[in-house]
Amino acid sequence: MAPSAMSRITRTVRTARTARATAAPRSGRPAGPRAEWTKSLAEAQPVAYWLDDPGRPHPEPALTGAEECDLLVVGGGYSGLWTALIAKERDPSREVVLVEGREVGWAASGRNGGFCAASLTHGLPNGLTRWPDEIHTLERLGARNLDAIEETVARYSLDCDFERTGEIDVATEPYQARELRDWYQELDAAGLAEGVDLLDADEVRAQVDSPTFRAGLWDRRGVAMLHPAKLAWGLKRACADLGVRVYEHTPALDLKPYGAGMAVRTPYGRIRARRVALGTNIFPSLVKRIRPYTVPVYDYALMTEPLTAGQLDAIGWKNRQGLGDSANQFHYFRLSADNRILWGGYDAVYPYGGRVRAEYDDRPETYTRLAGHFFTCFPQLEGVRFSHAWGGAIDTCSRFSAFFGTAHQGKVAYAAGYTGLGVGATRFGADVMLDLLAGERTERTELEMVRTKPLPFPPEPFAWTGIALTKWSLARADDHEGRRNLWLRTMDRFGLGFDS
Repeated sequence: MAPSAMSRITRTVRTARTARATAAPRSGRPAGPRAEWTKSLAEAQPVAYWLDDPGRPHPEPALTGAEECDLLVVGGGYSGLWTALIAKERDPSREVVLVEGREVGWAASGRNGGFCAASLTHGLPNGLTRWPDEIHTLERLGARNLDAIEETVARYSLDCDFERTGEIDVATEPYQARELRDWYQELDAAGLAEGVDLLDADEVRAQVDSPTFRAGLWDRRGVAMLHPAKLAWGLKRACADLGVRVYEHTPALDLKPYGAGMAVRTPYGRIRARRVALGTNIFPSLVKRIRPYTVPVYDYALMTEPLTAGQLDAIGWKNRQGLGDSANQFHYFRLSADNRILWGGYDAVYPYGGRVRAEYDDRPETYTRLAGHFFTCFPQLEGVRFSHAWGGAIDTCSRFSAFFGTAHQGKVAYAAGYTGLGVGATRFGADVMLDLLAGERTERTELEMVRTKPLPFPPEPFAWTGIALTKWSLARADDHEGRRNLWLRTMDRFGLGFDS
């Protein structure tokens, strides 16, 4: 964890938020699942709601044979899609090919909460702690990046339910309310509080009514809500319309120098490219030396059935902000376009050995826990059922925000480690990769955030042991008014941690 309580306050995931008080009242957590919680899950489909769409586009054919291009983009999630799109916008004559191992948007880009944040640093507290001298620049670039996403959505008519409603970080314990007030004062003193409102208990409950809410910080412009899979599908269409050649079900198997460029082998063909951009994130990088810098963390979410008008009135939420609570083990929640509530977070599961496997995408014990937390937060919604329950892997690094670099004498660029905050930040990462491949010195490439890397994770069994101890310590801190034990203080000192 980044040092100080601030690192627990302004988060977005993205993939992932919550608090002891949200999980249960002060009198203690329930001893076990109640019948109504498990009953609410009886008809939940084990698939991401966003991807369960009859309008889902058909995949493009796989590559067969040989291809040549100026730029090859590996990965059909946000990172790769933004890179391909911006590359063509910068130079329409450039030949760009994008390959995706399965289907565009099928992994983290289609499974997240749909929070599109301006922050490039996994929240302002993390950025202020790690790069205090650059934080005003990073915030300005992040705001400009979110503006550019909004402009892109309009320019290409991307039907992705984009709503720039902001986000409220809520306190569910008295000590968290104190921390929010202290943090707001810090922001104000640093000249970073513009567009952020501090809400007391009555004010936050006037926005969204939960008996667990004690205070809130409303970032009015820094976060948008959207349909994540539709964003990916829309970007795919925009790329194709600009002339990007997209191949799906085409995994990149290896990467080797070839003459003045690079060659990538696929199951049924080969691609030669002058430059390569890697947007594979959680999946093993074709540049093997950067693999130790990320580990997979599995995050889980539920989606309710559409709320009735009466149920919506019972909780308010007229301004449709995203919300997240502010402890170490946190929830994130928001309304969809058809007035369902997405409720995710709390558990963050690291599989031993850092393996990414389909069987980890489904975790009934977490679904039951999340359902109990949901009804404690919104008791007025008793009787609501969940229609979908799913999970997916996030690429986490030890500083919680993306890192960048090049390989093969500058002919290959990569970006990874977004730690669940990649819906917006991957567009910035695409610009960084293209700057690096062009050999350009820009305001982006001069950032310390871009020029440095996080510490790598240790090999097993040390990685699993350290992460397990950190998770236990974070849960313990939530139960003791945020007080951090010796292990967490030591991790803070070295700028390390593990996001919940």
